[in-house]
Amino acid sequence: MMKKRIAILGSTGSIGTQALEVIEANPEVFSVEVLTAQQNADLLIVQAQKFAPKEVVIGNEALFEKVKTALSNLPIKVYCGADALVNVVEAENVDIVLTAMVGYAGLLPTIHAIRAGKHIALANKETLVVAGELIMGLAKEHQIDILPVDSEHSAIFQCLTGEYENPIEKIILTASGGPFRGKDRAFLATVTKEQALKHPNWSMGAKITIDSATLMNKGLEVIEAKWLFGLTSNQIEVIVHPQSIIHSLVQFEDGSMKAQMGLPDMKLPIQYALHYPQRLKSTFPRFNFIDYPSLSFEKPDQETFRNLAIAYHVLEKGGNTACIINAANEIAVDAFLHDRIGFLEISDVITDTLAKVSYIAKPSYSDYVETNDEARRLASEMIHLKV
Repeated sequence: MMKKRIAILGSTGSIGTQALEVIEANPEVFSVEVLTAQQNADLLIVQAQKFAPKEVVIGNEALFEKVKTALSNLPIKVYCGADALVNVVEAENVDIVLTAMVGYAGLLPTIHAIRAGKHIALANKETLVVAGELIMGLAKEHQIDILPVDSEHSAIFQCLTGEYENPIEKIILTASGGPFRGKDRAFLATVTKEQALKHPNWSMGAKITIDSATLMNKGLEVIEAKWLFGLTSNQIEVIVHPQSIIHSLVQFEDGSMKAQMGLPDMKLPIQYALHYPQRLKSTFPRFNFIDYPSLSFEKPDQETFRNLAIAYHVLEKGGNTACIINAANEIAVDAFLHDRIGFLEISDVITDTLAKVSYIAKPSYSDYVETNDEARRLASEMIHLKV
């Protein structure tokens, strides 16, 4: 059996490190061809020394010499900068590109990987949020698979296997509710980043953890689901499921439902995407019903956690609006993590930015770039005035 040759964009983050654990456990199945990171040079060096990829990219050019020197005794080509990131995904020795970068930065490398005929294991939901129509059109044109890595979208994808001729009535994306489930606005007005970073079920990077706390992560997943599965907004439901055992569900037109279940562990959807359509045997912990005698479900509070409602609004409006809220959210979350704005002000920045950036009904790639830049500038200006 030929090994699947993997490029990991964002190998030092939560998804990237867990992907390397999957690959390490299956050395006869996978090989690591490319590793990239933006800032974490130390971990990137350790990973490269262990997995011996053919190419390594450090995004921060100031760290290039450090990485290059550390790997100089190995047959590894070391590059730096955004252009290098785009080039390495086109390498002939790569079969699958795992896009584990966070945020808008994952868009352009994904576009180039698709055009180069590489299948995409998509952990960077912002790629479809920002430019879903463009990305899915390119995937169809170049006949490549977009394989979802998010646990919720992987669950839907797994439930649809063998069901592609059966129309979907709706899908149900589950949400843990984050660390502030059930809290009111008075409580949220004074929460700290330390509190917001304590997710009850999942271990994730800081930005995604804050997005989970504000329900923006679920909002972005709603938008992503539209493009992945060809759905309308009224076919996508969100329900709070605090135990995070049911990862998501599909309801078909006959009323029957299929759910994908398991313990919260991102290695399973990562492994499924990397080795699709075959399932690999694993030693992952197994779910036991006796350990969970009851599973509970709640309606999400969209009045308190406004970001989910914002996401549904832009999903219906379309155009460049999802690009706007994604950019504003990235700026606002960063400001919250640096103690420049409060938790509730994240939503304020997003709604104000959405109101100010020009609407484009049928955006091109250059329109997305300009929209992203304008939204970031306006969001930054608003935050500066708040401080």
